[in-house]
Amino acid sequence: MKFLLPILLLASVSCTAQSADFLVLKKKNKTIQTFYSGNNISITTQSGAYISALINGIKEDTLYLQEFITRYMLTTFGTYIIDTLGSYRYKFHYNQIRAIGRKQKTNFNWRGSGASLMGGGSLIVIGSGIVYLADKQKFSLPLLLAGAGLGTLGYFMAKGKKGGDGFLIGKKYQLVYMNMSNQKTNG
Repeated sequence: MKFLLPILLLASVSCTAQSADFLVLKKKNKTIQTFYSGNNISITTQSGAYISALINGIKEDTLYLQEFITRYMLTTFGTYIIDTLGSYRYKFHYNQIRAIGRKQKTNFNWRGSGASLMGGGSLIVIGSGIVYLADKQKFSLPLLLAGAGLGTLGYFMAKGKKGGDGFLIGKKYQLVYMNMSNQKTNG
C-alpha cells in the first residue's frame, strides 16, 4: 500500500469538461465584467423592465433568468426573517438587454443641489419683490439679479443628465456572447 500511493499521486489523470457559454461586458475592448451561469445580474430590457435575477443558464445567445420574490415575515418571537414567496423565470436574447446594473451614486448629487439652488433663488426673487412693494428704499437690484441667476443655474443643474441607468449597451459599452460549445451551427 505504501508503494502504491506515490505512484497514484504521480500519475496524471486527464479529464475533460464542457465549458458553459458566458457574456462579457466590454468598454473599448477592455473587459469590465463577465457573467456566467450561477451569477446574479441586474438588467434593463429594451422594453424598459428592470430585472435583478439569477442566471440559470446561457445557451445559444439566450439568457435564462430566475427572479426570486422575497418578503420580510414576522416570526412568533417578534423578529423578522426573509421568506421566499416564489420566483419568476425569464428568457431573453442577449441583444434585448439595454443596460446592465445600476450605477451607484458615490459622488456629488448635481440634481439635488440644482433643485436647492433653484428653490433658494426663487425665494430671493420673491423676497426682493416683497421688499420692492413694501419699501422701495431698501430694495436691492443686485440681490434680485443674483437670485434670478442662482435660480436659473439651479434649473439647468436639476434638469441635467439623469443617472442610475447603469452601463448602457451601445457606443461606449458592448455585450459580447461567448459561445463555448463544440458544435458548429449552420447559419
